[in-house]
Amino acid sequence: MAEQKKTNEALNVEEALTQSEAFLIKNKKPIIGVVVAIIVIIAGVTLYKNLYAQPREEKAQAALYMGQQYFETNNFEQALNGDSIGYAGFLKVADEYSGTKAANLAKAYAGICYAKLGKTQEAIDMLNGFDGNDQMVAPAIKGAIGNCYAQLGDLDKAASTLLDAAGQADNNTLSPIFLMQAGEILVKQGKIDEAVQAYTTIKDKYFASYQAMNIDKYIEQAKLLKK
Repeated sequence: MAEQKKTNEALNVEEALTQSEAFLIKNKKPIIGVVVAIIVIIAGVTLYKNLYAQPREEKAQAALYMGQQYFETNNFEQALNGDSIGYAGFLKVADEYSGTKAANLAKAYAGICYAKLGKTQEAIDMLNGFDGNDQMVAPAIKGAIGNCYAQLGDLDKAASTLLDAAGQADNNTLSPIFLMQAGEILVKQGKIDEAVQAYTTIKDKYFASYQAMNIDKYIEQAKLLKK
């Protein structure tokens, strides 16, 4: 019985390690699919709800709208740098209409475009230029930055940025996503106690989230790695 128990524990540890490895292999490119969706939906709503009745803001909004069409069809190069038929690109929108809400959102879009094009450091630089303090778009951007750090292999910054994003959001939509990502990275680093803490926060604080449904499994698998 004792030998069987040890064998089972060894298999469980191997499974936990395998899943951790799979996470980072699968997410060699930034894990920003969910973040992109959030930015597209919420940033768009924010833009149209908060437009100033000023010609400059309206022009910026029109330019941004054209870029969104490219972005949403995965034409990231055109979205970022423009086309030959009149659209300037997110980079120029951010520069030429600096100070407008549309220009600020253009920075977020441009950063995601860079990430999608594999230009990860440029993505981080652009996303860091986004200015926001709400509980959805701003932490979503921070989460995207954390994923970019993960792609660069800077796991310390990746984990800390994701944890910050989770704390900034403090909601059932975003926080569990970023806590899960941070936990997986921390497991990969061998920081098991910190990983368990991230997972336990999902269980205790964001128990109504989708991620909480299977969180006990992740907690137990992480704890096995300490044995």
